[in-house]
Amino acid sequence: MRLYLLALNPTDSVTEGFLPAAARLGLDVTVLTDQPEAHRRTYPDIDVLECDVRDFRAVVSRISAHHRPDGVFTNSDHLQTQAALAAGYFDLPGKDWRAALRCKDKAETRRRLAVTGVDTVWSAEITESVAPQNAPYPCVVKPREGVASEDVVLVDGPEDLVTRSKEIFERRPGVALVVEEYLPGELYTLETLGDGETRHVLGGFHTELSPPPYFIEERLTFVPAHPEPVADQVLAQLDALGVGFGACHTEFVVHEGRARIIEVNYRAIGDQCDLLLARLLDIPLFEHILRVHLGETLPADLGARRDGAARLDYPCADRAGTLTAAPDAAELTVEGVHLTYRPLRPTGERHELYQTNRDYLGVLRAVGTDQATVDRVATDFLADRRWEIKP
Repeated sequence: MRLYLLALNPTDSVTEGFLPAAARLGLDVTVLTDQPEAHRRTYPDIDVLECDVRDFRAVVSRISAHHRPDGVFTNSDHLQTQAALAAGYFDLPGKDWRAALRCKDKAETRRRLAVTGVDTVWSAEITESVAPQNAPYPCVVKPREGVASEDVVLVDGPEDLVTRSKEIFERRPGVALVVEEYLPGELYTLETLGDGETRHVLGGFHTELSPPPYFIEERLTFVPAHPEPVADQVLAQLDALGVGFGACHTEFVVHEGRARIIEVNYRAIGDQCDLLLARLLDIPLFEHILRVHLGETLPADLGARRDGAARLDYPCADRAGTLTAAPDAAELTVEGVHLTYRPLRPTGERHELYQTNRDYLGVLRAVGTDQATVDRVATDFLADRRWEIKP
């Protein structure tokens, strides 16, 4: 069976998750990408074809001229609609392209949730540096189709909004921005996996953010199960968006018992959280996701472990400069807690301060069975390491 995997830049999710899972399933994989050399360097034994993957017509044409597809899949935020349209063209299982579009386009997300009556958030779109009338302050400015807290900022008034939006437009000409009311509350995620009929809730995370005005995710702690009323509210909002096929990573806040979606990423959670989930739950997570896109149904019970505790930490750069010292990759077990540390930035490279997850220096995954022990071991590990940045 041949699987076409659409990608932009190489990611840990694909390199360490989906490609090994495809190999275990005995699939022939062809990667379609607009960055072929980067992928060939990362996995030289995989069939890689250059393609304008942001254009679904180019994707359909490239596949049609190659080998008959049995599945079309992507884990990229930017390519879900294109993959859904291509899968539909070849009469293959896939996401509803309309649902994929509703999730990717944050303005459309808000409109859909409002028109279906499940939640209404004040929002407006801007394409120039102006403050929308009646904007409630503080409010959040973010790219309409952005990812990873890139150019997401809290503003406290019209002047601040104009200044911040002007900075973003200068960095990203032609981008459309969404201005929306700030939703207070604790930030969580809900991780789901469905086949269009059955939907499994895999758990979620409690997310700790950097101080405002930015929204950098600095630590995620696993939540085995959200309170039922909270989970039901989030699932109802996903139903309104049409989400139910494959993996989905949903970010939401809870304030006074009310759960409100921040954004929906219609793919598996990234930044190595998916790798942690597979280990923590002790299930073939990546295989399950691929099988769904090949037309298989999910089992009624995934057999996931429910006694696990985990967290991820992302040491971040606090200034621009060159990383001159940093810990090496590590894999060890301390007091029953399995620790995996991976550097995300090589020493000797100079970077600006981005105020996004591009400031991550590394990621620590900690998995055990007792949260207090996991927290203590992870904290001690990080305290014993040092990262040095020189201007």
